[in-house]
Amino acid sequence: MASVLIVASAAIVFTLGALHMVFTFSGRKLLPRDAELPAQMAKSALVLTRETTVWKAWIGFNASHSLGAMGFGAVYGHLALTQPTVLLRSPFLLAVGGALLLAYTWLGRRYWFSVPLRGLVLASGLYAAGIAASWI
Repeated sequence: MASVLIVASAAIVFTLGALHMVFTFSGRKLLPRDAELPAQMAKSALVLTRETTVWKAWIGFNASHSLGAMGFGAVYGHLALTQPTVLLRSPFLLAVGGALLLAYTWLGRRYWFSVPLRGLVLASGLYAAGIAASWI
């Protein structure tokens, strides 16, 4: 039962990441409502470097954020399915997974909107329930 709960948690995070990736490269969901802003972002370099623009950084940050969520989902889902003993007996892996979920949840509460926040709260709860089930 523990591995099923962690797989469900990982699947939620993977799905959120995959949807975010799709929205990053297609459609208008991650575009500013101000139609002029993307053009302004494309013309503006960062203070950090002139090698990129705010727009390119925006796309890159969104894509890398998606990859992180998908990576968590893929790795923890795979471990829970194929190597549950390795995962559930590793305090390090369990702590890293929990810390990532808590960090994503905090970010969701602080900076995002209700849909990813709800998904992350659910994923965190399933993950915690999976760990608790492994102790029984």
